[in-house]
Amino acid sequence: MSEAEKARLIMKTLDELYPQPPIPLHHSDPFTLLVSVVLSAQTTDAMVNRVTPELFERAPDPEKLSQMTEEEILQIIKPCGLAPSKAKALRGLAKILVEKHASRVPQSFEELEALPGVGHKTASVVMAQAFGIPAFPVDTHIHRLAARWGLSSGKSVVQTERDLKRIFPKEHWNKLHLQIIYFGREYCPARNHDPQKCPLCSKIAA
Repeated sequence: MSEAEKARLIMKTLDELYPQPPIPLHHSDPFTLLVSVVLSAQTTDAMVNRVTPELFERAPDPEKLSQMTEEEILQIIKPCGLAPSKAKALRGLAKILVEKHASRVPQSFEELEALPGVGHKTASVVMAQAFGIPAFPVDTHIHRLAARWGLSSGKSVVQTERDLKRIFPKEHWNKLHLQIIYFGREYCPARNHDPQKCPLCSKIAA
C-alpha cells in the first residue's frame, strides 16, 4: 500500500470513529489550555483535569497565577508528575505573560516556546487547539503509531512530525492530532496489541 493510500485510509477510518474529537484537557480559554498542557507532561490528562479546577478557581488568569507562590501552586498540582518544576514554570510563565504580553497568550511558536515549561509540542497544541493554526503536535501515541503504520522511521518526534506534515493535508493536521491520540488509547496500545483486531493495523501496519 502506498503512502498516499495509507493516508486516505487512515483519515477515512478516523473520521468514522472520531468525527468530532473533543480536546481532552478541560479549559475555557487559551491561558487555561496553556497551563493544562504544561501540566500534562509525563502525567495523564485525567490527572490534569482533576487538579485544574482548584487551580483555575484560585488563578483564572495570568495576573492571579503570578501572584501565587510556587509553594501554593505546588500544593494544588502535587499529584501531577514533575510537580515542583511545573510549579516554578507556571509561576514564571504567568509573570512573563503579564509583563511582556499584556496578560495574553501569544499566537506565535517563537514567543510560546520562549515561556518557561513550554517546548515545541506544548506550543503546537496551543497553536492548534486554542488558535486553530495548523500544527501537528507529536505525543507518545502519535510517535508510536506513525512508526507502527510505516509512516515514519520513528527515530525522533521531530522526524515523525516532519513526516506526518508531509503526508497529510495541512487542513487536517489539528483534527488528526486528536483522532490519532484517541485511536492509540482505544485501539492501538503500546502493550498487548493484537494487530489483527486493530481497525488500521490489520490493513496497513508496516
